[in-house]
Amino acid sequence: MSSEDFAARLQAAIARHVGAPGTVHDLQRLTGGANKTTWSFDADAAGRRGQFILQLASARANDESNPLAGVSPHLTADEDARLMIAAVKAGVPAPRVRAILKDEDGLGAGYVTERVAGETLATKILREERFAGARATMAKQCGTILAAIHRIPVAEVPFLMKLTPAEHIAAQRRIIEYFGFHSPAIELGLKWAEQHAPRNTCHTVVHGDFRAGNFIVGEEGIRCVLDWEIGQSGDPMQDLGWVCVKTWRFGGKKPVGGFGTREDLFEAYEKASGHSVDPAHVRFWEAYGSVRWGIGCFSMGARGTEEVGIERCAIGRRVEEPLWDFLNLIEGRD
Repeated sequence: MSSEDFAARLQAAIARHVGAPGTVHDLQRLTGGANKTTWSFDADAAGRRGQFILQLASARANDESNPLAGVSPHLTADEDARLMIAAVKAGVPAPRVRAILKDEDGLGAGYVTERVAGETLATKILREERFAGARATMAKQCGTILAAIHRIPVAEVPFLMKLTPAEHIAAQRRIIEYFGFHSPAIELGLKWAEQHAPRNTCHTVVHGDFRAGNFIVGEEGIRCVLDWEIGQSGDPMQDLGWVCVKTWRFGGKKPVGGFGTREDLFEAYEKASGHSVDPAHVRFWEAYGSVRWGIGCFSMGARGTEEVGIERCAIGRRVEEPLWDFLNLIEGRD
């Protein structure tokens, strides 16, 4: 499809779903990731000019021929948008969906959201002086936001994959077995997780990838939470542990995203949710999260080899780093 045809189809879709005339301005492709392609644009709709984001699912994002499809959570574009709509309704600072694309739009599966200004690069947020005030409050904001996410009624998003901790671990083992990748550190990590998995946990909506790098941040703190496509239902403490995984500190010294303390995170979550936090329970998800990310690095590297993609291959070569973090964590070194 030519760029002119693409822009014309997008204009027609905006006019149809958001408001006429739908004239598109400053259309820019931002990323072409593994699962989604993202575009930024302005548009005249319903008597005003708005700022929008278009996200289109990649051709492979929900490929049923993929032998690992269905093993781990991955939402369709329609489901992704519906989860964000439910999140906003629950008071979560998620992208506001303005349109879910239909077949007749001719653009493929995807959706349009309002664009939120701010910074997403964690290294800038952690190092630049203009974000000093944000860093001081972001751990507490994370706790409050996660409490809101975990209040989303599961009945409103029945398409989410339900996973117990044991099922979560079993899914990661299936991925490794499929690739035939034998690593003593990964095997130790999975066995440790199987032996220490929490039982009789609560069951809520879980973001699944709540971490630095998936936040839009301004000088006052977190403005928006992005990347909902691996949303699921399960143990809410998974989200609290994931935001503490060392990889997502991006070189920062503090355990919550490199910017805050676990104490601030837990206190804010308890205050907003009314539920107490067991640090050992969260610690399980933090430790297992490093194992999960090690497997994720390998999987992305395998995909990069298949597609001859330098970026994914570069991620694949980092598989040992989160496994080293896991070993340090279970031995009491943070």
